[in-house]
Amino acid sequence: MSPGALPGFRDFYPTELAERAYLFGVWREIARRFGFVEYDGPPLEPLELYTRKSGEEIVGQLYSFTDKGDREVSLRPEMTPTLARMVAARAAALRKPVRWFSIPQLFRYERQQRGRLREHFQLNMDIVGEADVSADAELLAAAIEIMRALGLAASDVVARVSDRRIIEAYLASLGATGETLGGVFAVIDKLGRQPTDVSERKLQELGLGAKAIAKVIELPHTRMEKIRPANGGGRDAAGRFDRYLGYLSALGVESDWLRVDLTVVRGLAYYTGIVFELFDAKGALRAICGGGRYDDLLGAIGGADLPALGFGMGDVVLTELLRERGLLKTAPLAVDFWVAGDASTPESLAQLMTVAAALRRAGASAEYPLRDQSLDKQRKAAKQLGATSILTLSEGFSESKEVEVQPLAGTAEPAAVGRMTLEALVGAVRRRPRPSADMTTANGAPTGARTRAHHSGS
Repeated sequence: MSPGALPGFRDFYPTELAERAYLFGVWREIARRFGFVEYDGPPLEPLELYTRKSGEEIVGQLYSFTDKGDREVSLRPEMTPTLARMVAARAAALRKPVRWFSIPQLFRYERQQRGRLREHFQLNMDIVGEADVSADAELLAAAIEIMRALGLAASDVVARVSDRRIIEAYLASLGATGETLGGVFAVIDKLGRQPTDVSERKLQELGLGAKAIAKVIELPHTRMEKIRPANGGGRDAAGRFDRYLGYLSALGVESDWLRVDLTVVRGLAYYTGIVFELFDAKGALRAICGGGRYDDLLGAIGGADLPALGFGMGDVVLTELLRERGLLKTAPLAVDFWVAGDASTPESLAQLMTVAAALRRAGASAEYPLRDQSLDKQRKAAKQLGATSILTLSEGFSESKEVEVQPLAGTAEPAAVGRMTLEALVGAVRRRPRPSADMTTANGAPTGARTRAHHSGS
């Protein structure tokens, strides 16, 4: 038996899962603040869903096979085609604009490298049914707000933005039109990541002349203003792009977060308008996030002619960046109470179980020794577990029903402290504010402060 996970796949031990839960909590909280609701779809889809519109690169990376019903299927490599299929199926009934988010696990068989595995989790946020660039600005503002919520600043992350319509008009002026455009976009997407001579050869094979090739190669150093006079039919797109930048400012996205970059075209074949990618400002990692407008995809997949846009933000690169910056926190792992006492007989162990069960029904987490241990060992176990309090049963508990609650150093404030009846403690637990299921505070502790309960003296 293999000692570890398959290459490119991950095991999530409790600590790693707590880090993932923290990240997911921030994602869900920011999505909620922006008015998005969560959805999900199947991890296995018909192969055709991806071969039609995802682009050659993703198609070559699919985990695809023929199932026992002789159907050609694939594990999902991305979420947008599933979203398009689902929205198209109920397009008439859905309130517009649709504002949905999901956190799927995605699968691509690609070469492993830093920031790239063969599976990852990804936040997808999409807006369907709004053609105005106000929606494009809303999406990028949400992505930037996630960066802020994670403790990252404009000095850590930059959003590179562009518009495929403007670039398409410019390329048309260079003689790249029709079927040639897709290949040219693919070359532009890799500028800076593949040797210049390889890019030049590919552009030559696409039929571009020497002058046009030189201008495409220079795009990483070309300002938007320089291509506007030559973009003809792209003038309207340029005006919309200006409004987009203005809306971003109104939404609190300062200019130091942004960089207009004409090489940002996104590799997927279905993007049609404004596109963006988030990178770490030092340029040491792969893209943190990417997305844009895909107005034609819903019609191509399900026949629903609705404008749409969205982005995907993966967990692998973002987790690396947060760890490098010392910002990777964890969702709380600690239990509220360690119920300590004699477990040497079935009767005494049953008393510990009764107390733990009462606390759990009240909403607290509780653990107790499953076999007889000394109190010193139990206290050590409670500290290792990170328990907020250690609870011991008083002498004569079977009659008095009294317990002693002691806080453990370095933990959150307990629900109650001191000697009291189990009934009083259960009442205090029920009255305390409950933490959010999805969000943690900046220091990783649950939201919602705990309160002290009134208790009887010893």
